[in-house]
Amino acid sequence: MSPRLLRPAAVWCGFAVVHVYFLGWMASFFLHGWAFSDTEQYREWAMAGYNAPVSDAVSPWVYPVLAQVPIMLPRLAGHDLYLLAWTLVITALNAVAMWFLLHRAPDRQRAAVVAGWWWVVFTAFTGYLSFARVEGVAAPIVFVGLLYAVRRPVVGAALLSVATWIKVWPAAALLAMVIALRERVRIVVTGLVVSALVVGGVLVLGGIEHIADFLLNQGSRGMQLEATFSVPWVWAAVLGVGGSRIADNTAINSTEVYGPGVQTMAGLMQPLLLVAVAVAAALLVRALRRGADRGRLVYAGTLLLTTVLIVFNKVGSPQFMVWLAPVVMVGLLHDRVRWRTPAWLVLGIAATTFVIYPLFYTPLIHANPVMAAVLTVRNVLLVALLVWTARRIWQLGSRAAVDAEASGRRRPAGRGLAA
Repeated sequence: MSPRLLRPAAVWCGFAVVHVYFLGWMASFFLHGWAFSDTEQYREWAMAGYNAPVSDAVSPWVYPVLAQVPIMLPRLAGHDLYLLAWTLVITALNAVAMWFLLHRAPDRQRAAVVAGWWWVVFTAFTGYLSFARVEGVAAPIVFVGLLYAVRRPVVGAALLSVATWIKVWPAAALLAMVIALRERVRIVVTGLVVSALVVGGVLVLGGIEHIADFLLNQGSRGMQLEATFSVPWVWAAVLGVGGSRIADNTAINSTEVYGPGVQTMAGLMQPLLLVAVAVAAALLVRALRRGADRGRLVYAGTLLLTTVLIVFNKVGSPQFMVWLAPVVMVGLLHDRVRWRTPAWLVLGIAATTFVIYPLFYTPLIHANPVMAAVLTVRNVLLVALLVWTARRIWQLGSRAAVDAEASGRRRPAGRGLAA
């Protein structure tokens, strides 16, 4: 890489180019008073208000309650410019996260620049998702929370708890912290305090009856098309085997696979997910008891648990790939050599997801064999990421590996990440 590119200013230029591009893309919608993708639903919710009764015009609320803050905020710009305001909110949050990455760890500037460029490239692939989904709000908050997780776990836990009340997946980072860090009681208490404040706020402002809507209003989901475990039925639909097909579930606005055994598989996914989370937690406990570095365990554990939530999920929506970015960025910052493999894997996941959505999602729905192959490759990369991370945690639990890393490192993991 050219020395000029190894400067924070160069990363900021790349950041600006990518974000200006997506602002221009969104302009092709908001200049006509339109929204884009899921922001159309967000605009309906914002205009109707959180307590609006469900009707043909307003669908049920499906996110944790704090998601209404970023969803309601662009309402200030009005109906036609809602998408502009939403895009600017995402851009501002990303800029804050990039500032923390590039300017809060001066002793790790080269690693910060590498992580920054990685994020710029990742955003170029996934921006059509992160700029149109609540994931784009939660991801930068999760990143900053992970920066503080090891050195200031109460601050990290507070930020991650806020993010969890926007989208559920940041709970993976909280679980990794509770397992790996000595301050687990303070972490749990912090999460409970944040949750109590959220519930109390909803109680005061009204709408407490909707506090659990994100758990209850998901509808009757089957196996979504992009889910990892849906691959056999995708190929059965491509090959015309057993009456398998790909079709829309109009009740919840998703595309699912149908065929022999699908309903059984869908019923098994929730217990499989719980078992997978338990196994991942057991791996972390084993590594901790065998002397693994606690900071490394938080980061690797967050990646493992997050990947488990994706691989063993019957939904498998493309925006789930955004979940992986914050922890990979922190991993590159604290140990860019060992985290090169997951960084490349996640870029491959992002690139193949970009081909799937927004480029060729329609051919995939119509069982195009080339797109089925792309989806299969993407899901294989997810499984490879899961295997790599599980193996990494197993190695952290090996006394020989721990001793080798301890003798070779210059500073404990997590030092200098956030002052």
